[in-house]
Amino acid sequence: MLNPVGIYYAFWEREWEANYIHYVKKAAKIGFDVLELAAGSIVDMTKAQRLDIANAAKDEGIELTYCIGLPREYDMANADDSVRENAVEYVKKLLGCVGEMGGKVLGGILYGCWPAVMNQPLTDKSAWWDRSVNSVRKAAQSAADEGVLYCLEVVNRFEQFLINTAAEGRRFVDEVGSDQVKLLLDAFHMNIEEDFIGDAIRQSAGYIGHFHIGEANRKVPGRGHMPWDDVVQGLKDAGYTGRIVMEPFIKMGGAVGRDIKVWHDLSDNGDEAYMDNEASFALNFMRRKLSERK
Repeated sequence: MLNPVGIYYAFWEREWEANYIHYVKKAAKIGFDVLELAAGSIVDMTKAQRLDIANAAKDEGIELTYCIGLPREYDMANADDSVRENAVEYVKKLLGCVGEMGGKVLGGILYGCWPAVMNQPLTDKSAWWDRSVNSVRKAAQSAADEGVLYCLEVVNRFEQFLINTAAEGRRFVDEVGSDQVKLLLDAFHMNIEEDFIGDAIRQSAGYIGHFHIGEANRKVPGRGHMPWDDVVQGLKDAGYTGRIVMEPFIKMGGAVGRDIKVWHDLSDNGDEAYMDNEASFALNFMRRKLSERK
């Protein structure tokens, strides 16, 4: 059985808040199994609005997953006790909303804030690390109560400084000590930080709760030079049977383009039909790769 394959709604969207039901229907029409939403936007909705989205997804046969990079005011590693306390409560609220919608995965930079660039010389990040581990540990009980995997995204050094490699991620998860806390590995970030992507995936067997894919240039899978055979074989060898969600960003503009740093149009001014075709191409590409693995 192949892994469920999904896409992040923001492939089409330029803002972090959107008409999610529209993208649920679009993802279903193209043939995806999963649609990933911006978790931060669901917190501000009413319960009725959240359930409308969840019911629409159920009707279309689409599973919803959720992702967020915590804003600075909810920095789980901050030196200020009150900031960390507010961050933990915010993450608990996120987990509650995801659980209410029947979701099983909340992933992202849920251990600090995003972006978080260290602008001072650093030879020891243990103080930030220890504060973050303690914060995640406090929030993890809510993840268990809601039945939601709390997935820590390992990202590159230009976006965060705490967890940049899968090895660091595994150590962090071990220190938290909760079965509900897993890793979100992302091929885009691994391409920057890991010596060999497949090896890093294999070494993370049992730790992976969610997986993101995308080309090194942020295009859809299959439109770049990423070693997809190595990635897919690594997932197979690690025994990962969970969701694989693509996170391409190719359009300039809006909060999405600004925050992801899309400074030139990678679509050659493609229209919505072009975007849909690219999504379909990538879905078929990944399903073919998954079916070919040994």
